[in-house]
Amino acid sequence: MMKDKGYDDFQELVDYQLVRHRSILDILSKYQESASRVNRAVAKSVTSCGCIEIEAKKQDVPKDVSLSQLKQYMDSHLRGALCDQCKDIIEKEMGNQMFFLASLASVLDIKLDTILEKEKTKMKTLGIYGLR
Repeated sequence: MMKDKGYDDFQELVDYQLVRHRSILDILSKYQESASRVNRAVAKSVTSCGCIEIEAKKQDVPKDVSLSQLKQYMDSHLRGALCDQCKDIIEKEMGNQMFFLASLASVLDIKLDTILEKEKTKMKTLGIYGLR
């Protein structure tokens, strides 16, 4: 399987630029903070902007539905679409989160492309039976 050089390039650039928060403790706390900021940005899209709404309720799945049909009964609970401003903010926050994920991988001497390849292999092997 051919590897995507983009992940290696990204991780190398992150590793080069990571100076101030190189401690594993800094990286872990910044990664957790960045995940919170993604969550907050999505929440603000609902509560401040209103470009999206959350309409959550129990998933209604018939008892006799097959596993291959299950997806068509599952709902994201999202209504609407992100406006350009909210999308830009969420993309920025997800970018920061990816930066700190790559930082964590680098200091632990783990390659992002290896993680992704293993995950893809697992997904292809388990298929829908992975049930996430």
